[in-house]
Amino acid sequence: MRRPSLRLLLAVLVALAACFAGAPAQAAVPDSPAVTYTNPIADKRADPHIFKHTDGYYYFTATVPEYDRIVLRRATTIQGLKSAPETTIWTKHASGVMGAHIWAPEIHFIDGKWYVYFAAGTTNDIWAIRMYVLEGTGANPLTAAWTEKGRIKTQWESFSLDATTFVVNGVRYLAWAQRDPSVNNNTDLYLAKMANPWTITGTPVMLSRPTHSWETVGYKVNEGPAVIQRGGKVFMTYSASATDSNYCLGMLTASASANLLSQASWSKSPVPVFASSAATGQYGPGHNSFTVSEDGKSDILVYHDRAYKDISGDPLNDPNRRTRVQKVYWNADGTPDFGIPVADGVTPQRLSSYNFPERFVRHYDYRARIEANVTPLADSQFRVVPGLAGGGTVSLESANFPGYYLRHDDFEVWLARDDGSASFAADAAFHRRAGLADSAGVSYESYNYPGRYVRHWEYLLRVQAVSTATDRADATFHAQ
Repeated sequence: MRRPSLRLLLAVLVALAACFAGAPAQAAVPDSPAVTYTNPIADKRADPHIFKHTDGYYYFTATVPEYDRIVLRRATTIQGLKSAPETTIWTKHASGVMGAHIWAPEIHFIDGKWYVYFAAGTTNDIWAIRMYVLEGTGANPLTAAWTEKGRIKTQWESFSLDATTFVVNGVRYLAWAQRDPSVNNNTDLYLAKMANPWTITGTPVMLSRPTHSWETVGYKVNEGPAVIQRGGKVFMTYSASATDSNYCLGMLTASASANLLSQASWSKSPVPVFASSAATGQYGPGHNSFTVSEDGKSDILVYHDRAYKDISGDPLNDPNRRTRVQKVYWNADGTPDFGIPVADGVTPQRLSSYNFPERFVRHYDYRARIEANVTPLADSQFRVVPGLAGGGTVSLESANFPGYYLRHDDFEVWLARDDGSASFAADAAFHRRAGLADSAGVSYESYNYPGRYVRHWEYLLRVQAVSTATDRADATFHAQ
């Protein structure tokens, strides 16, 4: 009786193996699907901070060019902040402290109350910048009752600004920028524990001093710290150099289990992690914060920049810094990749292969292919825009080569500049379809060769007819 049962079992196993061998690999829907926004989010708003609260609203505050008040907006979407009405919750004092240079407000919700951290000078010395805190009670901070909790006192009586607060392993910290009176710098970055939302405790530690060439253009500056955490690591971005086109982001990294109050626990990026891009027309990106997408699945970088490089006079007197957002991507080693400040308009996305999910569509020497660990990130970012040929089609525009589109040439897919011809428009236009192998994905059917789809073959993109399960898998992508 045992031998027939054994033969039957073997037959079943062989049949199952044959079935799986013939089935294409399948990729789950990405943990972080694509999100897109249209930039800018707010004109003439610098040092932006967007906080997503548990009430379903995003709260937005920023420096206004008059430097005289603190404003708030709220909306249920990030894009909705663009048209949301703005409320002034606090105005500078007519004289004395908190009477000038109202800068860089941040809004946080701590232990059931609202707190706004900001910097301010005095009417008799506008450069006597110090950090202050407002406390608000009420469910809606736009209508809350606000009281002044006073100045955050640090180790020195010196220029200090850009306070931000965060929690790691149950411990609340304050990070900020301050001038060390004994050093010929403008500002360094400091960190301390907090006794309450308006008071630090213990001895602050200096985390970073501007020493790299890109941190010392115009001024020796480390300022505007912002924290994002993932995978047991703490990442602190900060802004460096003058607030013109040289302004850029650096980053410090520490293990969440390390002693964060030890400078030795932090490593510093040797180069900027986010800087001006002449290709996309974005200059001086900086003073960022982080928020999350509406579905909670994507991290969002919030920052300001300008749409031009050259500034007349003092950059602080130029009112045209504006608030922008774009998705943060994460490298295989767990570090964030911010890419480049993308062009104005709709933000780009990435397309991962359905059957090789670690590989993304990218251009390399203008040839389109799928590849893992893409560097630079922007080579794998494309804006999905109205199709050049119209007719309900879409075209895929390169993030780092605006005006260049994916198009097929002799059924091979290349990145090429739009020459304005009807043939180019037709070759660069596609009908966006539900994924042929997964309806949660996307497939791109050629506009001028119906029935042919963008698919990878030996990792290169081509436009071909599809018939088999493998063909359909090769022609399916997930937007991220």
